[in-house]
Amino acid sequence: MWPEKVGQQLRRPTRSVAGWLVSKFFKVKNQFLEENAVQLCGIQPADTVLEVGHGPGLGLQSAAELLTEPAGRLIGVDYSEYMHKMASERVKELVASGKVTLHHCSVEAMPLADSTVDKVFHCNCYYFWPDLRKGATEIHRVMKAGGLMVTTLKLSAVSKVVGKQMIPDENWHPDTYMAALRDSGFTDVRMEDKPYKNITFQAIFATAMKFNRVKKNVHTKNVETSKRETSEEESFSRDGQDNMDEKH
Repeated sequence: MWPEKVGQQLRRPTRSVAGWLVSKFFKVKNQFLEENAVQLCGIQPADTVLEVGHGPGLGLQSAAELLTEPAGRLIGVDYSEYMHKMASERVKELVASGKVTLHHCSVEAMPLADSTVDKVFHCNCYYFWPDLRKGATEIHRVMKAGGLMVTTLKLSAVSKVVGKQMIPDENWHPDTYMAALRDSGFTDVRMEDKPYKNITFQAIFATAMKFNRVKKNVHTKNVETSKRETSEEESFSRDGQDNMDEKH
């Protein structure tokens, strides 16, 4: 019973004693993963950056420090109302200035326009998504072509939590998530071991490719080629008719 309750709080912390304890756990265990995810993204000063499952807001603070240009924007989404409110308080000055925007929503339905985000990061998050393919597809939708997504995790720690039945068994493995990313249009999907002090953690990288745009360009070229061939055929037909008229 208690592993299931802990798992529910890990997935969607509520304003409760258990939720408060989970938030403390996030601050202790997730901070180095959040900070490394931000660094591995290669955030540029004028980027638009998205954090999925921002939790208490530690990663938001790290990312905001890098967005030094006026055009730089940071967006955060979280399914937990408790985490949304906690992060809103943590970065309230940045929210007030317009630099940061937070949304209380699911990763599967983010209120963001298509192809508007340069970088995406998240940590210890995807295991709790109901549908990995839908979540990955939605992230891909909002990203610009060539944008980079990074997620960080400590695989050995996640495996232990799964063994205690606090995380759903079907979605946690990185191979499952990376397959969903590839199926959703991401390329160069890979996982790398990364060192941090005396710890080894894992980082998953994926680049957003916009295949629809490629298909549209190919379609446009095919239409132009078809029009040119049709024009040439009509010209050839007219020339042939003129030659026949001259003979008669």
